[in-house]
Amino acid sequence: MSYFKDAEDAYRYLGGVFRAADEHPEVGQALRASGITLRLEYTNPSATLTVRMVEPHIEVIEGETDIQPDVRMSMAADTANKYWRGEYNVAVGLAKGQVKAKGPVTTILKMVPLTKPLFPMYKEMCAEKDAALVA
Repeated sequence: MSYFKDAEDAYRYLGGVFRAADEHPEVGQALRASGITLRLEYTNPSATLTVRMVEPHIEVIEGETDIQPDVRMSMAADTANKYWRGEYNVAVGLAKGQVKAKGPVTTILKMVPLTKPLFPMYKEMCAEKDAALVA
């Protein structure tokens, strides 16, 4: 069973971490400076996020859009959940074929270390959901 019950749930948390990143003093600035547009295509549940990491703010678009991304990544939503908890290595996922990418993947891999300060924020965002799943 997937951690996310539906696309809306995935958008709330997986999109939410990018919204939170925009407000983070170090991470937000670094991601916006990248100027990258990233399309994330998730399965189980099916959900698509387009994240425009540009000044003056990070824009998160849920669902389909005509915006052309610099990089496309596809993976199970549960894989993204594990990543944001600090439990998944994207480089290993790419090598194993669990994560698929099109575009300048080296750019994304360079950005991965920048996102580590967001892991505690993501876990905090998910704390209430996690508690309800255990109950």
